Amino acid sequence: MQFPDIDPVFFHLGPLAFRWYGLMYIIGFLSAYFIIRAEAKHGGVPLTKDDVSDLVFMVALGIIVGGRTGYVLFYNLPDYLAHPLKVFAVWEGGMSFHGGLLGAILGGALFVWKKKLNFLQMLDIGFMTAPIGLGLGRIGNFINGELYGRVTTVPWGVIFPDPRAGGVPRHPSQLYEAFLEGPVMYLCLWGIGRLRPPAGTVFWSFIGLYGLFRFTVEFFREPDYQLGFIVGSLSMGQLLSLPMLLAGGGMVWWTVRRG
Repeated sequence: MQFPDIDPVFFHLGPLAFRWYGLMYIIGFLSAYFIIRAEAKHGGVPLTKDDVSDLVFMVALGIIVGGRTGYVLFYNLPDYLAHPLKVFAVWEGGMSFHGGLLGAILGGALFVWKKKLNFLQMLDIGFMTAPIGLGLGRIGNFINGELYGRVTTVPWGVIFPDPRAGGVPRHPSQLYEAFLEGPVMYLCLWGIGRLRPPAGTVFWSFIGLYGLFRFTVEFFREPDYQLGFIVGSLSMGQLLSLPMLLAGGGMVWWTVRRG
């Protein structure tokens, strides 16, 4: 299939260009606001509307700063060392999930410390919302024609416009990730949360599930061109996700057993 003719920019306002990818971030943060309010009320956490707004802002700031920092360090450090000002050119793309994850945790931790809340309980509530932003973000990657998959002969293979894609059908790996990291992940976390497990179980389930889904889909995704395979047939994404799979699974077992 030919890549659908979707303009990455959905709206122009003079010199300003509003992109679908950025819109996905905005929708994800707005969804997080309403879900956190509902989950906090369900869990008996005393958060006002302003508290939730502050929490979402802190986490969003952590995601953006951490995601950019992670991309610079993990995926393209030599290029940024040669051109340091490009670190601030976020409009050119380049965000790392793993860096964004650490940034989100740190931003949320500052809020929790200030409000003197239960850290594990707030991790559970906050990361219940993560699949929405992840799923939408992967759809944004697909619209941008980036982070595409490896060459394939499956009937749903897509010919992406990027010249480096070679004009051959490739796995739409962005959509694989959107499905697994979005609705599948959300339903899993929602079901776990409704079982009222010990605090921290939902968070560690997210860590383990993301590690599993990302590690699996990376077998269908083209490695980053500037890195290639890091160890054997494993990509950087897999090396960063494997510890999440192991740590998440182990901590779920330990948390439930302790609880």
